[in-house]
Amino acid sequence: MIEIKNLSKAFQTADGTVEALKNVSLTINDGDIYGIIGMSGAGKSTLVRCINMLERPTQGSVLIDGCDIGSLNGAQLREKRRNITMIFQGFNLLMQRTCLKNVCFPLELAGVGKHEAKARAYELLETVGLPDKANAYPAQLSGGQQQRIAIARALATNPKVLLCDEATSALDPNTTHSILGLIKDINEKLGITVIIITHQMSVVEEICGKVAILDGGSVVEEGAVSEVFSAPKSDAAKRLVFPESCEADEIITHTKGEKVIRVVFNGAKAASTPLISKMAMEKNITANIMAASTKSIGDKAYGNMLLGISGEEQMKQAVEYLRSVPDIIVEEVED
Repeated sequence: MIEIKNLSKAFQTADGTVEALKNVSLTINDGDIYGIIGMSGAGKSTLVRCINMLERPTQGSVLIDGCDIGSLNGAQLREKRRNITMIFQGFNLLMQRTCLKNVCFPLELAGVGKHEAKARAYELLETVGLPDKANAYPAQLSGGQQQRIAIARALATNPKVLLCDEATSALDPNTTHSILGLIKDINEKLGITVIIITHQMSVVEEICGKVAILDGGSVVEEGAVSEVFSAPKSDAAKRLVFPESCEADEIITHTKGEKVIRVVFNGAKAASTPLISKMAMEKNITANIMAASTKSIGDKAYGNMLLGISGEEQMKQAVEYLRSVPDIIVEEVED
């Protein structure tokens, strides 16, 4: 288990003190794929670097399996980092070494014998689907292949935690999907805890079970991906999850003569049926669809829809009807 407690990080700059992190507290359970998302400058990369103490926090602590890693001396911390490996946006491979020797490198640093290291490296190249690239150099590979080699290298020391800092940001969508599939497979087969740092909503939707949203160095919302993405509460989460809906909210404040309700699909299979048309036919309630933003996570739909309903009585009937549908939340939007 990873416990981040009251973590803050401040940097001194020519313009004064910059607070990159402010009193961040998170708990990440063993085996989770946990997403940390936010806009540029939210503090994501600083947070992930504090988890393995590449950046020392100004205050607060990081406990891994009950061990406060900030209290470790240099040798102890180096030993602990073998269990907390990291992959980056830029891959960070050693360009003068072959792929095989790149994977062997952390094993060499750990004092593993040459023959054993080589056997382990071949095994990992097989795991990431590139056994034929052992003698190739990174410059001869595509971006996706380089990231697979970086993942193999990160797995060399049998880590318990894999930190992914914008690991797919430099890749095209198809390659991103492939890399995420590999990370998910590794998580399931090896039980490694994965922390995904990203600004890409699609990455969190595809692979993460839980998510924390950072804004201005603070955690403004956290929870299961399905819950946060279906009904975001903080302004930052709403901007990230449903930017179209946030814009619509500003527009509807000026709408006259209609009551406005928000329909939230919280894993509803009903989202694939013509729900509003069905309501019109069965209850003779007409609704103006003012805005809609939905998305699929797994085999379920999440998102929300803003409906304009004429009259108080029709609005009440519409709310009652829609609330009878499983996994749908309905709320009135105040002027």
